[in-house]
Amino acid sequence: MSQEEIQEMIGKYDPDFAFRRLEGVMRAFTFAFAVLFSLYQLYVSFFTPFPDQVHRAVHLSFGLGLIFLLYPSTKKGRGSRIPWYDYMLAALGIGVGLYWLLNYEELFNRIGNFTLTDFIVGGIAMILVLIAALRVVGVPIVTIAVVFLLYAYFGNHMPGFLEHRGVSLERLISQMYFTSEGILGTPLMVSASFIFLFILFGSFLDKTGVGEYFNDLSLVVAGRRIGGPAKVTIFSSALQGTISGSSVANVVTSGAFTIPMMKRLGYRREFAGAVEASSSTGGQIMPPIMGAAAFLMAEFTNIPYSQVALAALIPALLFFTGIWIMVHFEAKRLGLRGLRPEELPSRKEVLQKLYLLIPILAIIGFLMLGMSPMRSAIYGILSVIVMGAVRKATRMSFKDILSALEDGARSALGVVAATACAGIIVGVITLTGIGLKFANGLLELAGGMLLPTLILTMLASLVLGMGTPTTANYIITSTIAAPAIIALDYPVPLLAAHMFVFYFGIVADITPPVALASFAASGIADSNPMKTGMESTRVAIAAFIIPFIFVYQPQLLLIDTTWAEAVGVTVTAVIGMIGVGAGMIGFWLRQLNAVERLIVIAAGLLLIIPGLVTDLIGMGTLGVIFTLQYVQGKKQKGNLIR
Repeated sequence: MSQEEIQEMIGKYDPDFAFRRLEGVMRAFTFAFAVLFSLYQLYVSFFTPFPDQVHRAVHLSFGLGLIFLLYPSTKKGRGSRIPWYDYMLAALGIGVGLYWLLNYEELFNRIGNFTLTDFIVGGIAMILVLIAALRVVGVPIVTIAVVFLLYAYFGNHMPGFLEHRGVSLERLISQMYFTSEGILGTPLMVSASFIFLFILFGSFLDKTGVGEYFNDLSLVVAGRRIGGPAKVTIFSSALQGTISGSSVANVVTSGAFTIPMMKRLGYRREFAGAVEASSSTGGQIMPPIMGAAAFLMAEFTNIPYSQVALAALIPALLFFTGIWIMVHFEAKRLGLRGLRPEELPSRKEVLQKLYLLIPILAIIGFLMLGMSPMRSAIYGILSVIVMGAVRKATRMSFKDILSALEDGARSALGVVAATACAGIIVGVITLTGIGLKFANGLLELAGGMLLPTLILTMLASLVLGMGTPTTANYIITSTIAAPAIIALDYPVPLLAAHMFVFYFGIVADITPPVALASFAASGIADSNPMKTGMESTRVAIAAFIIPFIFVYQPQLLLIDTTWAEAVGVTVTAVIGMIGVGAGMIGFWLRQLNAVERLIVIAAGLLLIIPGLVTDLIGMGTLGVIFTLQYVQGKKQKGNLIR
């Protein structure tokens, strides 16, 4: 696929990338404006010249201005022409942010006694955020935000436990735009402080050609193994996930290369698309740079991001191990080979470019040393520039630096819109107390039991994830569902509850009926979208199991455990994934019948659940099945020789 085709497909499935194709003066203006946005973020990160509220408002004004200039209201408007009303909306978007910058002291002094002008500006800001989110993020999150606003205003007409006194329009506007618990609240703060800089880091890293290098490195590591291209997909997508927060972008970028290769080798179309979709979606749970919601998690739980990333390490490794095992058994079942040596890049040349991974290792080091995510991202960007200068092929010119600054700002617009719109939802939850009411209702519906509560929370996360970005999904579920899990008599750690809703918000990207990552992969694989979505769910079965396990056994998240215990839990869980993978595919050393498949899946699940008794039962059962498979295989081989 050409670069234009790749961008077209990303825009088709991910509204974040559905830009206008501007030319001439407006192309130059939006380029300069985006570069200025990135430079502003870097400047504020170094010198912090503004109060928090002002910084968030300016961050929002840059985002709104660019969104209305770059994103059309319909798909037909993706040409080079900007209609007059989008110029007006862009100007208003910039204006509502500058209003805070120019009137900060007055606004601060008259808190609770706002003027008519304040209310007009606040009302315009609310409308602009909803329109911007509609264009960049999609209908679901805007629908949820509007429903929450209507609930706040008409609360005195609500039935049963939903009833509240109702909120006046003036109170609603002031809450949404003139407090730290609305549009300018914690979600937008995380976008302005952390997420933007990590997106910018990814843009700089991409300019060094690291994306292509990930593919080459993956080919060298996994290309010659059984079913090589599919394993290349897993390895490459895990690496791509460290610099990209979009499942769809991951799918299209690496899938344009890996999916045709898998099909040529003999994998079914749906399976090839499913492997890419599942692996690319898993990139958001792969430390050190996880999806944007992980930074929100650190803020909501008041747990350092480095600790959040470390806690996510074992579950992420189990997730990708699970996909790797499924791919391996599918390849053995079909008798698929690996790639031939002439189909692989030069090992020597690939190893000579290992220095391209230095910035990622540097980010890990900075975070582990206790440096803030903001500083870690800034020094990570500097390390990219320094590292790129090692060789001429990766050296960044001034033009490359400007292009990276522009790409970073463009890529951040979806997060700006999503977090600002999610701020409206959080503002209503804070204003009305509906979060606690929902949590209590969820507990009552589940009878106060842990497993039903987890299942209901999982379903809520998957439903909310139908077209809603992970950030917004996590914000809603973490304020409504996570408190219900924590409130149970069963002692669930705070991080485990939040990680649970985080996981299911992410896997919604591959779960039908609205599985954007799976649909994007099906477009490349030329497969049936729904079948690809169902296959993705099967391939990524680990993602549906692991969250339940780390709620019951937080050792998987390295909570209150030693490294020796963590290693033991990981080893048994990996063996358990072998059982689950073999059962799902229906092949181990040979074909498994229906009864054997159920037995190895059950045994695998027992091993994934940490505990001596479950480990012994699971290991013993898998040992028996393995021995039977081995003996029967020997007999069949002997009969063939005779």
